[in-house]
Amino acid sequence: MADDVRQRTDDELAALLRRRQDLARPAPADLSSLAARASTRASVQRAVDSLDLAHLQVLEAAVAATSPLDTTAVGTLLGVTPSEIEALLDDLWTLALLWGSPEGLRVTRTVVEVLPHPAGLGPRAADTFVDIPPTDTIPALLADAPAAARAILDRLTWGPPLAVLPPGTPERLATGARWLLEHHLVFSPSADQLVLPREVALALREGRSHAAPALQPPGLEGQTRAAAEVDAAAGQQVTDLLALVDELAAEWGLRPPRVLRSGGLAVRDLKRLASVLDVDEARAAFVAELTYAAGLLADDGSLDPSWAPTPAYDEWQQHPGDQRWAVLARAWLLTTRAPHLVGTTPAGASGTVNALGPDAHWPPARGLRRDVLDQLAAAPVGLAPDRARVGTALGWHRPRRVPASLDTVVAAVLGEAEWLGVTGRGAISSAGRALLAGRSDAELAAAMQPHLPEPIEHVLLQADLTAIAPGPLAGGLATFMRLVADVESRGGATVYRFNQDSVRRCLDAGWSVDQVLGALTDASHTPVPQPLDYLIRDVARRHGQARVGAMRAYIRCDDEATLGAMIADRELSPLQLRNIAPTILVSPVAAETVLDFLRENGFAPAAETPDGGIIVPTAGQHRTPLQRRPAPITAQAVDDELVTTMVGALRAGEEAAAYQREEVASRPGPSLPSTDPTTTLAVLRDAAADRQSVWLGYSDADGRVLRILFYPERVEGGRVHGTADGAARTLSIHRVTGAVQG
Repeated sequence: MADDVRQRTDDELAALLRRRQDLARPAPADLSSLAARASTRASVQRAVDSLDLAHLQVLEAAVAATSPLDTTAVGTLLGVTPSEIEALLDDLWTLALLWGSPEGLRVTRTVVEVLPHPAGLGPRAADTFVDIPPTDTIPALLADAPAAARAILDRLTWGPPLAVLPPGTPERLATGARWLLEHHLVFSPSADQLVLPREVALALREGRSHAAPALQPPGLEGQTRAAAEVDAAAGQQVTDLLALVDELAAEWGLRPPRVLRSGGLAVRDLKRLASVLDVDEARAAFVAELTYAAGLLADDGSLDPSWAPTPAYDEWQQHPGDQRWAVLARAWLLTTRAPHLVGTTPAGASGTVNALGPDAHWPPARGLRRDVLDQLAAAPVGLAPDRARVGTALGWHRPRRVPASLDTVVAAVLGEAEWLGVTGRGAISSAGRALLAGRSDAELAAAMQPHLPEPIEHVLLQADLTAIAPGPLAGGLATFMRLVADVESRGGATVYRFNQDSVRRCLDAGWSVDQVLGALTDASHTPVPQPLDYLIRDVARRHGQARVGAMRAYIRCDDEATLGAMIADRELSPLQLRNIAPTILVSPVAAETVLDFLRENGFAPAAETPDGGIIVPTAGQHRTPLQRRPAPITAQAVDDELVTTMVGALRAGEEAAAYQREEVASRPGPSLPSTDPTTTLAVLRDAAADRQSVWLGYSDADGRVLRILFYPERVEGGRVHGTADGAARTLSIHRVTGAVQG
C-alpha cells in the first residue's frame, strides 16, 4: 500500500487528504507515514463509517471476493454489471480503502478488521480450517435436510452468521444443528454456537453478496411550494422566534429560575416558561436551549445559582431582527445540544433529561442535524419532502452512522428547522441555503432581511384593556410593552393585555404613573382609553403604601444606652446602623462583619440563632470553587491551501526518506531510518500478517540502539511478540526507533 501511495499524483494525494481529513492532522512526515496512518484501524473505521450505502456494499463485496479483485467477480456478487461499479471502486481507491498492486486492486488489510462480517457473511472455511462440501453439491445435499436444519440455515443465510443455542433448546432444533454439523455445513467454535462459513452462505444466496443492491440514492418526494411562499413562512417563524426569545429574557430577567443541583432547569420551571410563552413544552425547551447555545442565557454563577440573561443579550437585542436571527441560526447549526431529548429517559438512567442540563448534550446531534439539512438542500427548490423519505435518504447516505432513534431525530431536526426559519412549510428557505453554504453573518442577515416585516413604532390601544401591535415592534417599544402588559396572542399582529399585575410590574421597575401614561400616549395612534387610564392610576395610588426592605443583621440589646453608644460611635459608621425599635438595631452588613466590628471597638456581642439560641462557632473547612470544564476544541477544516502545502511537504519528506532508505540498503550497519510510532505499528502488523521479517532499531536498557532481524507474530498491548536469532522475544514498541521490512 505504501508503494501505491507513493505512485499517486499530486492531485490524487490532494483528493485523499480532502476526503480523509483526519490523515492531515498532525501532518505526516512523508508518504510512507501517510500510508501507515491511512491503514490504522481508527482512520479506516472513520472512513468506512462515512461511506454511503452504494460504496459500502461495493466494499463489502470486495472483501467477500478473492484478492486481487476482479471487477466482473465483484459485479457478480452484487448482481450488477462491471460498468456500474467501476466509478465506485475508483472512489474506494481514492480513499485508500483499496490499493493497487501489479496484479490488480486489493482491499486494505485493516478494512477486513473493520468489516469482520461483510454483508452478513461469516469467516472463510480456509481461515477456520473447516472442511466443507463442494459448493455445487450443497443444493442437492439440502434437499434431504430436515426442516429444523433448513430453519437454522434460513436464519443464518443473510446474516448475522452466528447462532447461539441456549440451554433448553428444543430437541427439534438440536437435531437440526447436529445434522448441519455432521454434514459440515456449519462449524461450532464453542459448545453453544453455530457459525455459517462464507462459502456455504454464498451458495445459499445463489452467489449474491446482498439481497438488494442499492447503488443509487433514494429519491425525495413531497409537496412543492412556491419559493416566495417558503420564504414568507420562514420570515413569520423568525418573527415569532425573536419575540419568544425576548419574552424568555424578560421573564427570567425578573424571576430567574434556580439551577438544579445536578445542572439544568427544573420541570416545573420549564412548564412555567411554556405557559408564559404560550407554547408547548417541547418548543419552550427549544427556545431555552437555543438561547443558551447562542450565549444569551447562562448560569449566573452565584452562591445560589439561577438562569438569567447575559450581558450579550442586551447587545444582541439592540440589533435588527435579521442580524439577531443570524446569531441564533449559526448557534443552532453548530451546537451539540439536543432539545428533543428533554423530558425523555435515557437507557440505563434513573431520571428524565432536564432542559439546559448536561444530559441534553449529545455529540452526534451536530452531524445528524447537518446531514438532515443536506438532504433538504439537495432536493429541488421548493420541495417539502416527506419525513419518512428524509429518514430513508439519510439512512442510505450514512448507513453506519444513523442512530436507532433515526425517525425521532429526523422529526426533531425538521421541527426545529421550521421554528428557526431555516425551512418554511417544510421546504428549505433561501436563508437556510445560505446558512448551509457557510456564508458570513452579514450575508445570512441579508438573505433573511427581505422576508422579515419592518418593525413598527406604534400600537393601537383598545377600550377592553388590550393593545394591538400590527407588526413586530421596535426594540425600545417592544421592551416597554412587554413590561407594562402581558402577551395574549401572537401572530401577524400581537395582542397585549393590561392588568393589575402587569401595571404593577412596570411601576416596580421605576416608572411613574405620568411616565407610563405619557409613553402609551406617544406610542398609540389612538387616545388612551378611560378604562386603561383608571386602571393605571388605581394601581399607582396603592403602589408603595407598604414597603419591604432587606437587612442582613440585627442587634438586640435590653440596654438602650448601649445601643445609643453604638449609633454614636464613628468607628461603627460603616455598619450603617439604624434603630427600628428601642432595643433593636439593624444593619445591611453581614452578621459576621457586624460581630467583628463590635468586638474591635470594645463591645462584647454574641451571635444568636433565629430562635434566640447562642451560636457556638465551629472550625470550617476550605473548599475550592467549582471549576467549569473548557469547551471542546474542534479541528479546523482542511482547505485547499493547506492541502497544496501538505502535498509539497510530503514529496520533500519522501525524497529525504528514499535517500535514507537507499543509504541503509547499500551498506550494512546498525543505522536504520527512524519511523514514527504509527508507521512502526503498520510495518509490524503487515509483517506479522505476511509472516515476513523486519529489521528493527531497538533501544536497550543501556540506551544503545541495536539492529535486530525480527520475525513478528502478533502485535498487542504496546508490545510485539515474535522471534529473533531463533529465540522467542517480546519487544516494547515504544523502544523501537525504526522499522523496515527485511
